[in-house]
Amino acid sequence: MAKYNVYGLGNALVDMEFEVEVDLLRELKIDKGVMTLMDEQQQSNILAQLENFSCKKSCGGSAANTMVAISQLGGRTFYSCKVANDEIGSFYLQDLLNCGVDTNLPNGDRSEGITGKCLVMVTPDADRTMGTFLGITGSLSSQELAPEAIAAAEYLYLEGYLVSSPGGVAKEAAIEAKSIAENHGVKTALSLSDANMTEFFREGLLEIIGSGLDLIFSNEIEALKMAQTEDLNQAIAQMKTLAKGFAITRGAHGSLIFDGEQLHEIKPVKVQAVDTVGAGDMYAGAFLYGITHGMSYVDAGNLASKAAALVVSSFGPRLTTNELKCLLSP
Repeated sequence: MAKYNVYGLGNALVDMEFEVEVDLLRELKIDKGVMTLMDEQQQSNILAQLENFSCKKSCGGSAANTMVAISQLGGRTFYSCKVANDEIGSFYLQDLLNCGVDTNLPNGDRSEGITGKCLVMVTPDADRTMGTFLGITGSLSSQELAPEAIAAAEYLYLEGYLVSSPGGVAKEAAIEAKSIAENHGVKTALSLSDANMTEFFREGLLEIIGSGLDLIFSNEIEALKMAQTEDLNQAIAQMKTLAKGFAITRGAHGSLIFDGEQLHEIKPVKVQAVDTVGAGDMYAGAFLYGITHGMSYVDAGNLASKAAALVVSSFGPRLTTNELKCLLSP
């Protein structure tokens, strides 16, 4: 039996979540509903304008949220990332450990610098708009990889956000991690992460995908942009050329799962959405937990749909362990 169900690689970011009106996004000149990279000054300027808003802080980043979800469900995970030797970095490390996620962080000295932060602005329509300053995670490289842990996993999970790192060092780390995984018979998975990644960093994502993956996670918009089409059927056809299996989430329309042979439609779980932050991360986490614990793609898809529906019905990218565990009950 593998030591880890999933080994994840991603940007370590402390999420700072605010409830705002759409008009404020216009005033701040931020594109609604996507992730925008910012420098430290840009992010500080926006934070100054949000100082009177209540803020919910949590250790995050897309792949980290997915690893935490798997761990909460009872899976075994390892997460490679990079944080600075600052107060927020210590907060981040402790949160990972508290969630039962093994990590490369305790094994090395943390460098001086600033731990990355992501401003998550949630509007009344439950949409999330993100402004990210990568900080020290912008220099995430192959040095943060733990080859022995990759080799000891069932799946390697990569977040698409890695493709946008300065100088491409994180993209190269993702490619190296995929090579290590393939050399040890470890299955590979990638989340496309965000519409901006598929629109502006499509070629880099294709470099990471290389000769193909075992599994891709995407929402419908990301899949369409990746295939450079407005036809979902064409996007599905392209996905089949990139991975043996995939999951395409469609919000209130449920999701589509391809198990390598057949396309399955997963019905949505109807809820009143208040915050879509972390929905895709939660879906991926529950799905990966399912397929590494004896579930079929369909059963894993149904579990993932329930978990994603539950997380969007409350604020924040995570659920409590008890809330997630209850989804496993018959």
